[in-house]
Amino acid sequence: MSTTSTTTARRSAVGRHHVTVTGDPDGPVVLMAHGFGCDQDMWSRLLPRFTADHRVVLYDHAGAGRSDPAAYDPQRHATLDGYAEDLLAICAELDLEDVTVVAHSVAAMMAVTAAVQDSSRFARLVLIAPSPCYVDDPATGYVGGFSRSDVEELLASLDSNYFAWAAAMAPVVMGAPDEPALGEELERSFCSTDPDTAREFARVTFLSDCRPLLGRIDVPTLLLQCAQDALAPLEVGDHLHAAIAGSTLVRLEATGHCPHVSAPEETAAAIRAFLAEQR
Repeated sequence: MSTTSTTTARRSAVGRHHVTVTGDPDGPVVLMAHGFGCDQDMWSRLLPRFTADHRVVLYDHAGAGRSDPAAYDPQRHATLDGYAEDLLAICAELDLEDVTVVAHSVAAMMAVTAAVQDSSRFARLVLIAPSPCYVDDPATGYVGGFSRSDVEELLASLDSNYFAWAAAMAPVVMGAPDEPALGEELERSFCSTDPDTAREFARVTFLSDCRPLLGRIDVPTLLLQCAQDALAPLEVGDHLHAAIAGSTLVRLEATGHCPHVSAPEETAAAIRAFLAEQR
């Protein structure tokens, strides 16, 4: 093992992932996991709606935000398993119990993977704009929203000019044309990510298939889907709801792929209603 790897391994998960803990120290735990091209700052609009009565844990994925650059391992993070292990390591180090994981986009499938690996610390999952597989599967009738060639073209565009890709995709992903500043905010977040890391993370995001895991989830799960989402069509929500036993599907009026940014009040209300039902 190299000196850098050894040093990183000895550092705590909290240090590696720039973990932030805020809110009521005695409140129930909500852990928020951000999506592709973002960092924990993307929760800034949702955060105030929980800190008064919850202990909120935020972190940056390896290779994102203010995480330790050495924490990102191209081999370990070539699948969602590595990111799921990071999530579990943070929970273990902070000795978190009865955790509600609020996870956005690809992080939703990290949370699913972590729950299948070890759900002992999780009380419930809240999956915002989740997709278990972005690629259509004609053999089974699954609609993910993209053909394989669509995804390959998207990844080729990202490889060719990451910053041009970010400028073009950010407003599409945000899906809030009446608030262009939000798309610009997401573009800045995309552009703050190391392009090489972003390219690899994009492959993990768009080429993973977590459908086989869905039937193994054994904690209450809330699925939050937007009315119109360029990355996760309504059929995806239907598939998740059918595959995850006892899950709750809420279709928000919000549009786009980031309702915690574009519609934080509606998103928070749906989450809090779910939490109240579970108590």
